[in-house]
Amino acid sequence: MAQFGGVRRRSRIDGGSVVALLEEPQLIYLPLWREMFTWLEYVRLKASPVYYGFGVPHGKGAPVVVVPGFLASDLYLLEMRLWLRRIGYRAERSRIGFNAECPEILAKRLLRTVTRTYEKRGRKVCLIGHSLGGVIARGVAAMAPDKVASVITLASPFHGVRINPFVGQALAFVRGRISQRQVCPQDDCFSVTCKCAFPTALRAKFPSRVRQTAIYCKRDGVVDWETCLSGNPRADFEVEGTHIGLAWNAAAYRIIAERLAK
Repeated sequence: MAQFGGVRRRSRIDGGSVVALLEEPQLIYLPLWREMFTWLEYVRLKASPVYYGFGVPHGKGAPVVVVPGFLASDLYLLEMRLWLRRIGYRAERSRIGFNAECPEILAKRLLRTVTRTYEKRGRKVCLIGHSLGGVIARGVAAMAPDKVASVITLASPFHGVRINPFVGQALAFVRGRISQRQVCPQDDCFSVTCKCAFPTALRAKFPSRVRQTAIYCKRDGVVDWETCLSGNPRADFEVEGTHIGLAWNAAAYRIIAERLAK
């Protein structure tokens, strides 16, 4: 896949570093039309024994917070939360609101949810983040590793941001709106120079005591799947599906159940 406007460069993936969300996005050709088949994953999920809790390990009440992706809210991950509850977990909303805000603000909201959940349940929290939600989840885990047991990301970039141009346009619009509102105290929101807590955590070494899982699909029409690898082969899992459809992917659900049970 060639990068728009030049030669595509591969970014080195360092398994010990947190995702580099703050790099300037590279716009590359990705077959966005594949995302039209997202509905098939939803239908297959409903027909799968995994959806009903059969053939997968069950939890023992551990708290799990599920984080939505770019331009979305907790609503579309309701199916996943209900499934997590069916297999024995205390699934919670992220309560970050609409994921089209300054990442520092989103991270603070998620951190409040993690802290409340940790104090209420008396146990470390597991985070599951879809797309940009996975980036926010990893940043919060780096900010509060004493309260987070593990992070599972679904089609979330770890190093470099290579995305479909249409998604890039939406991201540019959101970034411009945030800049106009001047919500970032450093006045350089979404940049590598921002000194806020969340981007600082992104630049730090990811805490080794927080277990990681990265689920990705090579038919992703939104984010370059190669950027969604953690760099640890034992923590990276490929499934057949689409970027959006990972929120309802039966194979992804099975992996989530198996990784949460470890």
